[in-house]
Order: sequence, then C-alpha cells, then structure tokens
Amino acid sequence: MDQRLASASRMSINEKKFIEAALASDLRVDGRRPFDYRRLTIKFGRRDGSSEVHLGQTHVMCHVTSQLVEPYRDKLNEGTLSIFTEFSPMADPSFESGRPGEYAVELGRIIDRGLRESRAVDTESLSVLSGKFVWFIRVDLHILDNRGNLVDAANIAALAALLTFRMPDCSLGGEDGQKVIIHPPEVKEPLCLRIHHLPIAISFAFFGDGIVAIDPSHDEEAVMGGRMTMTLNANGDVCAVQKSGGGVLPSTIMQCLRIASVKASDITNKIKDSVVAYNTERALKKIKRCSSIVAVDVSVPDIKMEDYQSQSTIQQGVGEFSVGHDSLKLKKDESYSGKSHCLGEKTAKSQNEDTGKGLNVKKCSKAPSTWDTYSKGIDSEALMASLVLSG
Repeated sequence: MDQRLASASRMSINEKKFIEAALASDLRVDGRRPFDYRRLTIKFGRRDGSSEVHLGQTHVMCHVTSQLVEPYRDKLNEGTLSIFTEFSPMADPSFESGRPGEYAVELGRIIDRGLRESRAVDTESLSVLSGKFVWFIRVDLHILDNRGNLVDAANIAALAALLTFRMPDCSLGGEDGQKVIIHPPEVKEPLCLRIHHLPIAISFAFFGDGIVAIDPSHDEEAVMGGRMTMTLNANGDVCAVQKSGGGVLPSTIMQCLRIASVKASDITNKIKDSVVAYNTERALKKIKRCSSIVAVDVSVPDIKMEDYQSQSTIQQGVGEFSVGHDSLKLKKDESYSGKSHCLGEKTAKSQNEDTGKGLNVKKCSKAPSTWDTYSKGIDSEALMASLVLSG
C-alpha cells in the first residue's frame, strides 16, 4: 500500500530494528503486549447518526445521512447502503486531497464487505414504496488523525453511527395512494435502522519469524510484512476476511480467529453500552423539553380573556366620554406651588361630592395632569349624568 510505503520511507533502519527486536521479546514500543488493544473511546455528536472514535491516538469521525431514491432494477424492494471515506492530509502527510487513493478505496471496501455481505443491516426495511422509492443510507468516514489501524477504528465509528441514526417516518397518501409523505420529527418519531448483528473488524500484523501483533500502531505498520483483517460478530460468526502481504500458516490463522472472537465480543459490549447511554440522555432531553412546554401553557387563556374584557370595558367608557367632550367645562385651579402648576377637571356633580364619583382632580408638581384611559376609577353612568346636567 502507498501509505505504508510512505511511512516506511520516513523511518530509519535503527528504528525499524528496534521495533522488531521489541516484538521478538513480546513487547511493543508503546508498552503493550502483542495481543493487547489500545484504549477505545466512543463519543456521539448532537445530531443522531454522528459518532467519533478514538483508538489510541487514531481519530475517526463518522456521519450517516439518508435520502429517498429509486431502487435498483434487480432489487426493487431493498434499500442501499454505501460507504464513503475521506482522507485529509491533516491526518497523515502521505494522504493526498482530492481523488481517493488506494488505501482509501481498500478501507471502504473492507467495511462495506463486512456490513453489506453479512446482511447486518436489514435493507428490505428501507423500502418505502415497492419499485419506486427506497431509502439510500450514506455513511461518510472522515479520517482526522492516522496513528495506525484505521480499519478497526473506522469500522467501530460506522457501527456506532448506524446504531444511533434515525430516518424520518413516511406514509403513503394522495388520491391513488402513491404519494410519499415524509413526516418531520415534531409530528412523528423518527425510526431506527434494523441491525441484526454487529460485524467487528479485528486487524493483525505479521512480522518476521512468525511474530503476530493485534491492533498495529503507525510505526508497526511501516515495519510489518503482512496484514489480515477478520470481521466477526459477538457470536463468533466470520463475516469477512481480508489478507494482504506474505503467506501465513493455517495454525496462525486459527489462533487469530480465536483471539478475534474474544476481542469482537468485548468491543460489541463497549459499543452497546455507549449507545444505551446516548439513548438514555436523548430521552431525558426530550422529557425535559416536553415538560417545560406544558408548564408554560397553564392558565394562559384565562388571563388573556380577563385582559380582553377589561380593555373592552375601558374602550366603551372612552367612547361614551368622547361623545360629549365639547360640553365639559374645565376649571383652572388657582393654587400654585412655586413655579409648578397643574390643571384640574371638575364636573357639576363632582363639586358637591367629596367622594368623587366623576372625574377626580389630580395634582402634579411639575407637569400638567393627564387623563389615564386605563384607569378603573371612571364611572361611565355618573359621567353621562353630569353631561346631561351641564347641557
């Protein structure tokens, strides 16, 4: 592979001999044993169908999307699943931007073979309208940092993203029942993919004198003489095998199968635990969002109705007052306080009554008084009586 040759060209002869001597002593440069895996960390994004995997210092991100398309002629009742890889020069200097290289194509084929040919994803459940519309599932793998064993890291990222992906719910409508209606998440809960099992990719590196190591690092990939990737599920079923490099004895292959079966079971449990934690957190967020909406709507209609009735009463009083406003006689208050003065309005009835069932005289210190149209102290009946008496 071009990537492995480029990495080997950057290493000195002494570095290569040191790595091989360490492996011959059942030790590795990073302190692991020959069959020890690096630390695995799985994270999820804010949106469904996005995952981020750290395998040691190897960093891979995956994002799953869906689209309604026409099915293939030979599979009218089945959807499609495709794997796309993106290698950035930021991840490794040997990667070139633009057209995918040989290593990128091989990586996509290994993961695609493990998922599609093992029937891990139920493609028949992706059919919406037989022969016309099916779901196309696109898996995009982005390599952010290459520190060895990209196949295993990308495979775990793809599985984690597929397990948390949800596609919109659809129904058929129209006059002929052939119109596909896609419901938003607010109307109907999106649907999860039907995944029968989890094919886990386990990679082995072969060195001289029959030395085998699992999960090779970036430096070990530059020294290894061959590579084999086995894809198995938790039940020990072999889904796919990819071999490159020199020959391997049958006894060595059987040994790798036994080790890969144990590692696949451990990684499967790791993925499932992470997905369960993600789904639990997602459900809690949904409950909090729904409960807050219900709390806001309590007793709102009653308050709005009371406001509307009070405003209509005030507007009615203002309308009655405006009919006879020409008949009102304004009297100026002769009392002043310093330079400030204020105007008062009195009717014939309000002069004799101290309690003030008409318009009240308001005193201000610096500005003229203004009549508050929203004041509840106005008695419309008394106002009309005063207008009749004055007229």
